Amino acid sequence: MNLSAKLGVGMSVFFTLFCLGFAFSGFLSIGELTDAKLRSDALGFAWFWTFLAAVGVLFAILSWWIMRAPQPDA
Repeated sequence: MNLSAKLGVGMSVFFTLFCLGFAFSGFLSIGELTDAKLRSDALGFAWFWTFLAAVGVLFAILSWWIMRAPQPDA
């Protein structure tokens, strides 16, 4: 169980960083847009990826919490 939890933490951190990369890319591209519709779409894109990053952080914390829990002797 401990190996699975460690793998879960690692994959969640990777997923979070991946999502944050897209979110930052979206937020940084907003300054170049002049059309209000495109600007709104870009903000929605960036906030969506930010939400996904928050989900990744939540799963990383949960996996870490499971990893810390004492394991019963089988």
